[in-house]
Amino acid sequence: QVQLVESGGGLVQTGGSLRLSCAASGNIFSINAMGWYRQAPGKQRELVAAIARSGPTNYADSLKGRFTISRDNAKNTVYLQMNSLKTEDRAAYYCAASRYGSTWSLPGDYWGQGTQVTVST
Repeated sequence: QVQLVESGGGLVQTGGSLRLSCAASGNIFSINAMGWYRQAPGKQRELVAAIARSGPTNYADSLKGRFTISRDNAKNTVYLQMNSLKTEDRAAYYCAASRYGSTWSLPGDYWGQGTQVTVST
């Protein structure tokens, strides 16, 4: 099993930045990709970005240029740098991971509990 713990959410003003972190523990050697999804109130969960262990990334088209995903394999941690935040970025952000053999660009074998991001005007 794999456990994912997110941190870094909070309240930020429009135009501001936040960095989310997600630390993996447990059977970490089974993990290939890690990524972030978000779910706004009344909306479906959507992919934000994913990154494979070897480095390739996959972003939601609408977020390219503002959000950057990265990972530190030595720390088993994935990061999401969010810049120029907008009110529509307000959502619960979930970390996810996938095993080798699963679709790396849409990780979803393991999930974190989520961290809330609120963007105020």
